[in-house]
Amino acid sequence: MPALSERDMRLLAFERGTWRTAGAKEQAIADVLAISATRYYQLLNELIDSPEALKFDPVLVKRLRAQRARRQRMRSPQPGTS
Repeated sequence: MPALSERDMRLLAFERGTWRTAGAKEQAIADVLAISATRYYQLLNELIDSPEALKFDPVLVKRLRAQRARRQRMRSPQPGTS
């Protein structure tokens, strides 16, 4: 089983942080990680699907997976509604 890369560990560590506003987080993504917010979330979504990330930080990864699942359910049309 491959270990997490340095970048992967930095992404998870960054995601543990807290910000008062979404804009502050997006600015921190650009300043600290030197990538766009869109790319950050793409990488993070791929990362939280990996067993290595789950093993590295199970509480964070489970929370992020649950948040993603809630957002997906909210975007999906309810059965029987059109």
